[in-house]
Amino acid sequence: MPGKRADGQANHQSLESCLSMAHFRAKKALGQNFISDPHIISAIADASCTGPSDVVVEIGPGLGALTCELSERAEKVFAVELDSSVIPLLKGNLAGAQNVEIINEDILKFDWGRVLSQSCETERNTVQPGLRIIGNLPYYITTPILLGILEKGVPAKSITVMVQKEVADRIVAKPGGKDYGVLSISLQYYAECSKVLDVPAEYFTPRPKVDSAVVHMQLKASRLLAPEEEPQFFAVVKAAFSQRRKTLHNSLTGFRPVSSSGPALNTRSEAGQNGPAVASSKSEAMQGSHTSFSLTKDQAGQILADAGIDSQRRAETLSIEEFAALSRSVTNLVRRG
Repeated sequence: MPGKRADGQANHQSLESCLSMAHFRAKKALGQNFISDPHIISAIADASCTGPSDVVVEIGPGLGALTCELSERAEKVFAVELDSSVIPLLKGNLAGAQNVEIINEDILKFDWGRVLSQSCETERNTVQPGLRIIGNLPYYITTPILLGILEKGVPAKSITVMVQKEVADRIVAKPGGKDYGVLSISLQYYAECSKVLDVPAEYFTPRPKVDSAVVHMQLKASRLLAPEEEPQFFAVVKAAFSQRRKTLHNSLTGFRPVSSSGPALNTRSEAGQNGPAVASSKSEAMQGSHTSFSLTKDQAGQILADAGIDSQRRAETLSIEEFAALSRSVTNLVRRG
């Protein structure tokens, strides 16, 4: 992009002036790092694939630079901002955007059912809208936000987020590399993940200590396992990576499987009896559902053999499909007693 660095510097200075005039100081505790470069904002909006029939939930709109861009593309934008002190600035910058609703809430406690109910009531749509989740995520709660959305079963088409570059590399990592781990598998189980672009620290105000990257996650229409099989799958993945340098045989020895009679995911509706169903988190579903026994060395070897996996392999070499086969093997062992 010709002139990108010069444009980024100019926008950086303009943003600093705006914040200074408003007597607003970014809060480090909330991970506030604002970006206004038009090239990057357009790239994020483009990557999100937002269209005129889509409803967007933007996480952490900040001063509304991306929100403005999304409002021109989407049917409706719900801008969810935790910091009440930034709301006046946000409202001022979005004064002309009639399809934006600002919500002063914590995204970790957000009522997704309410938004989904409202999104289905838009008057101009003749088709069912799609939900897109977009945002510049605070580094310190990136993982809880993403896993919370996916584990609750929020029916989004896609998630497009700016995250710390190191985290982005882990999200999109493939088997065999040092970045591949529990986070890679946990997110790729639900979505096709790709990195859109890197964003150097110099494009933010205030400037963070690390670079960022934009990741697009296209949610899968169907998943490898049935809902009742998923707690075992994630428990096996966590156990396999708990001692990363060890072989799978050693890592799984002592593992306590999830009981085959344990609870399936709770699909209660958070929006009320007539609202869209949003499942409770998988971690909640797994509480108290482990067996009373741990795998012996022989049992660990047997489940690996049943799954067709060499017992000397390490966790980072297994694909998601192989982990699914391994978790089913564990469940079969539990059922056999």
